[in-house]
Amino acid sequence: MSSRDVVLDRVRRALADVPRDERPDQAAVPRDYHRTHATRTPAQTAGLLAENLADYRALVHRTDAAGLAATLAGLLRARGARSVVVPDGVPAAWLPDDVERVADAADATPVALDAVDSVVTGCAVAIAETGTLVLDAGPDQGRRRITLVPDHHICVVRVPEQVVESVPQALERLDPARPLTWISGPSATSDIELDRVEGVHGPRTLEVVLVEEA
Repeated sequence: MSSRDVVLDRVRRALADVPRDERPDQAAVPRDYHRTHATRTPAQTAGLLAENLADYRALVHRTDAAGLAATLAGLLRARGARSVVVPDGVPAAWLPDDVERVADAADATPVALDAVDSVVTGCAVAIAETGTLVLDAGPDQGRRRITLVPDHHICVVRVPEQVVESVPQALERLDPARPLTWISGPSATSDIELDRVEGVHGPRTLEVVLVEEA
């Protein structure tokens, strides 16, 4: 018996008691799994997010709304960034005047984006238990490619508004019809010898600014 036959036989046995005319949406699926794995305060959830982001080698910074512009200016200055891709929905006050602001244009080529030093975006939601940022192409996030081509990505997360504890909680906030980009640390891969290479499928450096709201 081939592997294909083994798999098909298991499928047939699993479906033996299912009526042939039953559709998937007619069968209730139990969803009694845990939505979170602990009881946390908003501050503890934000702390867990910061910890897990750092475990993924993201650089985490914390500030408040009043200090956001100065924090972003300092990060761009430390990077030596002279040009920044900025989605339309990013407030002008976020960025300093001494950097070139590159629009998120539909006709921007990969070569043009690769020449830009940094990109600054917001996010749709951040997941504490997995250290994951999710972008959904909202006004402050822009097209997916602007966060994949430039080598340096700064992502601004509003705390606690945009922070959830778990993936199930995040999914409740997200529209599956939108282009979702899930980011867990800077882009990286490893070969069979486990030699890590960063910046393969996205930015080599990911910086996350957690903005504490009053």
